[in-house]
Amino acid sequence: MNTVKRLLALSVFSLVITGPFAQAKDAPQPPLYQGVNVAQLAHQQPVHWVSVPQIENSLRGQPPIAVGFDIDDTLLYSTPGFYRGQQMFSPGSDAYLNNPQFWQKMNNGWDDFSIPKQVARQLIAMHLKRGDHIYFITARTPTKTETVSRTIRQDFGIPDNAMNKVIFSGFRAGQNTKVSWIKQKNIRIFYGDADSDITAARDAGARGIRVLRAANSSYQPLPDAGDLGEEVIVDSQY
Repeated sequence: MNTVKRLLALSVFSLVITGPFAQAKDAPQPPLYQGVNVAQLAHQQPVHWVSVPQIENSLRGQPPIAVGFDIDDTLLYSTPGFYRGQQMFSPGSDAYLNNPQFWQKMNNGWDDFSIPKQVARQLIAMHLKRGDHIYFITARTPTKTETVSRTIRQDFGIPDNAMNKVIFSGFRAGQNTKVSWIKQKNIRIFYGDADSDITAARDAGARGIRVLRAANSSYQPLPDAGDLGEEVIVDSQY
């Protein structure tokens, strides 16, 4: 009798122990190595890619023109300041973007932590060589004082006589505030990372050229570069 009880107990114990493990073993697991084929690697979206030398070549023989640049994620990788602003003024939300205290700090020193983009260095050097007039237009909220102009001049080596102060167009719901400035300054090429930069250029009769936004920018979601049929600069994410 004792032997029978022991056998039954062992059987139950075996079921209890092996049951869950057997289920876990049988559950589908994602493949550890998924692999990729050469066709997938070679696939590219049908985007109108251009390089800085190609843009320069397209302007060959033309007299100096006015060109414009968006600032955040176009000229500067400014996520450090925006990230700090969110942590300080509205953790977990974008309410800080409506806080004048944030803009006072962002426009007056926090760009010291922004990283100049290499593509912007190349573009500005090319346009300075051509003798073009360069303007900087941002939708940042304007403040009574600002050091963004100084930061841009120093970061990109722009001579004093060629430097125009940053234009703060501000944000107004339902209105693209950059359009009127692009028209006013007779800007013929406008560079930007956002869809609104490209549409602003087109609405003003200018040529809109896309600069890629860095994947780790705080400005999410990332836009689909080229979805408006615009030119997109290669390797312009940094």
